[in-house]
Amino acid sequence: MKLKVGEWLVKYVNKTLGEGDETTIVYPPPIAKTLGFDLVEIGQAAATIEMQLDPAAHANPMGTIHGGVLCDIADAAIGTAHATTLQENESFTSVDLRINFFRPLWKERVRATAKAVQLGKTISYYTCDVTRPDGKLVATVTSSVMTLRGDKSAGR
Repeated sequence: MKLKVGEWLVKYVNKTLGEGDETTIVYPPPIAKTLGFDLVEIGQAAATIEMQLDPAAHANPMGTIHGGVLCDIADAAIGTAHATTLQENESFTSVDLRINFFRPLWKERVRATAKAVQLGKTISYYTCDVTRPDGKLVATVTSSVMTLRGDKSAGR
């Protein structure tokens, strides 16, 4: 059965997908498999992704976790959150992404929690906090996302 993206993601997180349940997106995306992150919570215009960081796979030249990895999980959380708002024949693309880093990371688990600040018909604005298990803020990310409709969403 073809489900709206948001409905499919809820079933995915709750591990209740049926044999014929499908949607218009590929989940988990290949980047999730490459980096090793997991969607753990989903809501309307909200998503949380967790990841176990390992300097052996994710470090920069200084030995701490590369900032691009944090951008990636935040971007994925924001995109997944926005995917819950999509209707049939809609897709989206990021317009911008800004990250502020507050502390370095090594071998730890992080949580990227994204939520909409403003949902617009075409442009929406999101924030995403990346935190450690102790709740300390590692980075804050903001992003504008554009919803694409009809022909503009084809092939995306």
